[in-house]
Amino acid sequence: MNAPLAPQQQRRQAAMAVLVRASAAEIEDLLGALALPAGEDLRQPENGLVMVRGRIGGDGAAFNLGEATVSRAAVRLPGGEVGFGYTLGRDRAKARLIARCDALLQTDQADAIETKVLAPLRVRIAAEQACRAEQTAATKVDFYTLVRGE
Repeated sequence: MNAPLAPQQQRRQAAMAVLVRASAAEIEDLLGALALPAGEDLRQPENGLVMVRGRIGGDGAAFNLGEATVSRAAVRLPGGEVGFGYTLGRDRAKARLIARCDALLQTDQADAIETKVLAPLRVRIAAEQACRAEQTAATKVDFYTLVRGE
Protein backbone atom coordinates (compact mmCIF):
# COMPACT_ATOMS: atom_id res chain seq x y z
CA MET A 1 0.00 0.00 0.00
CA ASN A 2 1.38 3.44 -0.93
CA ALA A 3 1.86 6.07 1.76
CA PRO A 4 0.03 9.39 1.23
CA LEU A 5 2.08 12.04 -0.55
CA ALA A 6 3.17 15.30 1.03
CA PRO A 7 1.21 18.37 -0.18
CA GLN A 8 4.24 19.80 -2.01
CA GLN A 9 4.81 16.50 -3.80
CA GLN A 10 1.14 16.36 -4.80
CA ARG A 11 1.38 19.91 -6.12
CA ARG A 12 4.47 19.06 -8.16
CA GLN A 13 2.84 15.92 -9.59
CA ALA A 14 -0.27 17.86 -10.58
CA ALA A 15 1.90 20.48 -12.26
CA MET A 16 3.82 17.84 -14.20
CA ALA A 17 0.55 16.31 -15.41
CA VAL A 18 -0.39 19.71 -16.87
CA LEU A 19 3.02 20.66 -18.27
CA VAL A 20 3.49 17.45 -20.26
CA ARG A 21 0.26 18.20 -22.14
CA ALA A 22 1.46 21.65 -23.19
CA SER A 23 3.84 22.53 -25.99
CA ALA A 24 7.27 23.97 -25.33
CA ALA A 25 6.22 27.22 -27.01
CA GLU A 26 3.19 27.56 -24.72
CA ILE A 27 5.25 27.02 -21.58
CA GLU A 28 7.98 29.38 -22.79
CA ASP A 29 5.47 32.14 -23.61
CA LEU A 30 3.81 31.88 -20.21
CA LEU A 31 7.14 31.78 -18.33
CA GLY A 32 8.45 34.69 -20.41
CA ALA A 33 5.81 36.99 -18.93
CA LEU A 34 7.30 36.47 -15.44
CA ALA A 35 10.53 37.81 -13.99
CA LEU A 36 12.13 34.55 -12.92
CA PRO A 37 15.66 33.59 -11.93
CA ALA A 38 17.72 31.73 -14.49
CA GLY A 39 18.81 28.25 -13.60
CA GLU A 40 21.80 26.14 -14.50
CA ASP A 41 21.58 22.76 -16.13
CA LEU A 42 22.31 20.11 -13.54
CA ARG A 43 21.77 17.49 -16.24
CA GLN A 44 21.87 18.54 -19.86
CA PRO A 45 18.62 17.69 -21.61
CA GLU A 46 18.96 14.30 -23.26
CA ASN A 47 16.90 11.78 -25.14
CA GLY A 48 16.56 8.14 -24.23
CA LEU A 49 14.28 5.16 -24.39
CA VAL A 50 11.94 3.63 -21.84
CA MET A 51 10.26 0.25 -22.01
CA VAL A 52 6.48 0.50 -22.13
CA ARG A 53 4.76 -2.32 -20.29
CA GLY A 54 1.27 -3.57 -21.12
CA ARG A 55 -1.30 -5.76 -19.44
CA ILE A 56 -4.25 -7.61 -20.97
CA GLY A 57 -7.57 -6.82 -19.33
CA GLY A 58 -6.03 -4.86 -16.47
CA ASP A 59 -5.24 -7.91 -14.36
CA GLY A 60 -3.34 -10.17 -16.74
CA ALA A 61 0.38 -10.78 -16.71
CA ALA A 62 2.51 -7.76 -17.65
CA PHE A 63 4.42 -7.89 -20.93
CA ASN A 64 6.85 -5.60 -22.77
CA LEU A 65 4.81 -3.68 -25.30
CA GLY A 66 7.63 -1.70 -26.88
CA GLU A 67 9.92 1.28 -26.41
CA ALA A 68 9.13 4.99 -26.32
CA THR A 69 11.48 7.96 -26.64
CA VAL A 70 11.73 10.24 -23.62
CA SER A 71 13.52 13.52 -22.98
CA ARG A 72 14.73 14.46 -19.53
CA ALA A 73 16.49 17.37 -17.86
CA ALA A 74 17.45 18.62 -14.42
CA VAL A 75 17.81 22.29 -13.46
CA ARG A 76 19.16 23.97 -10.31
CA LEU A 77 18.08 27.50 -9.38
CA PRO A 78 20.38 30.01 -7.62
CA GLY A 79 18.61 29.23 -4.31
CA GLY A 80 19.56 25.54 -4.60
CA GLU A 81 16.14 24.18 -5.61
CA VAL A 82 16.39 21.31 -8.09
CA GLY A 83 13.73 20.54 -10.65
CA PHE A 84 13.32 17.55 -12.93
CA GLY A 85 11.52 17.36 -16.23
CA TYR A 86 10.49 14.35 -18.30
CA THR A 87 8.38 14.25 -21.43
CA LEU A 88 7.57 11.72 -24.12
CA GLY A 89 9.27 12.41 -27.41
CA ARG A 90 12.48 14.17 -28.35
CA ASP A 91 11.72 17.71 -27.21
CA ARG A 92 14.74 18.61 -25.06
CA ALA A 93 13.69 22.25 -24.73
CA LYS A 94 10.34 21.15 -23.30
CA ALA A 95 12.07 18.85 -20.79
CA ARG A 96 14.23 21.80 -19.65
CA LEU A 97 11.20 24.08 -19.31
CA ILE A 98 9.34 21.45 -17.29
CA ALA A 99 12.37 21.04 -15.03
CA ARG A 100 12.55 24.81 -14.54
CA CYS A 101 8.87 24.96 -13.60
CA ASP A 102 9.36 22.06 -11.18
CA ALA A 103 12.22 23.91 -9.49
CA LEU A 104 10.22 27.15 -9.35
CA LEU A 105 7.33 25.35 -7.67
CA GLN A 106 9.66 24.79 -4.72
CA THR A 107 10.34 28.52 -4.26
CA ASP A 108 8.35 31.56 -3.21
CA GLN A 109 7.45 31.93 -6.91
CA ALA A 110 5.18 28.85 -6.69
CA ASP A 111 1.95 30.88 -6.53
CA ALA A 112 2.96 32.92 -9.57
CA ILE A 113 3.73 29.74 -11.51
CA GLU A 114 0.39 28.29 -10.44
CA THR A 115 -1.67 31.33 -11.51
CA LYS A 116 0.28 32.59 -14.55
CA VAL A 117 1.45 29.30 -16.10
CA LEU A 118 -0.47 26.29 -14.85
CA ALA A 119 -3.96 27.82 -14.57
CA PRO A 120 -4.10 28.98 -18.24
CA LEU A 121 -2.81 25.59 -19.37
CA ARG A 122 -5.44 23.80 -17.29
CA VAL A 123 -8.18 25.94 -18.85
CA ARG A 124 -6.95 25.16 -22.38
CA ILE A 125 -6.63 21.44 -21.65
CA ALA A 126 -10.13 21.31 -20.12
CA ALA A 127 -11.57 23.11 -23.16
CA GLU A 128 -9.87 20.61 -25.50
CA GLN A 129 -11.20 17.68 -23.48
CA ALA A 130 -14.72 19.13 -23.51
CA CYS A 131 -14.54 19.66 -27.29
CA ARG A 132 -13.29 16.10 -27.80
CA ALA A 133 -16.06 14.73 -25.55
CA GLU A 134 -18.65 16.74 -27.49
CA GLN A 135 -17.37 15.42 -30.81
CA THR A 136 -17.39 11.87 -29.48
CA ALA A 137 -20.90 12.25 -28.06
CA ALA A 138 -22.14 13.40 -31.48
CA THR A 139 -21.18 10.03 -32.96
CA LYS A 140 -22.85 7.96 -30.26
CA VAL A 141 -25.38 5.45 -31.49
CA ASP A 142 -28.00 4.02 -29.13
CA PHE A 143 -28.98 0.50 -30.03
CA TYR A 144 -32.26 -0.89 -28.86
CA THR A 145 -34.36 -3.89 -29.66
CA LEU A 146 -38.04 -3.76 -30.37
CA VAL A 147 -40.03 -6.64 -29.00
CA ARG A 148 -42.27 -8.13 -31.59
CA GLY A 149 -45.79 -8.80 -30.46
CA GLU A 150 -46.33 -12.40 -31.51
